[in-house]
Amino acid sequence: MNYHVYAIKSKSSDRIYVGMSKNVERRIEEYNSKQVKSTKAYTPWFLIYKENCGNNRKRARKREEYFKSGCGREFLKNIIT
Repeated sequence: MNYHVYAIKSKSSDRIYVGMSKNVERRIEEYNSKQVKSTKAYTPWFLIYKENCGNNRKRARKREEYFKSGCGREFLKNIIT
């Protein structure tokens, strides 16, 4: 199964959360059912970006770091507008 880097946005605030998972849809369900402590105050969440990184976990982690950086955050904000 492939790794994906994803970005989700809160419908209740301007927060964007970036993560990495093999099953993005399941992960978003976990966020929206308030199973994740760090994101439960900002539910509901919806997917704004998803990138397939193949079977390379190291590459996925690097891309996740990029999207958490200033340039990566700007890229994600531009997707929204």
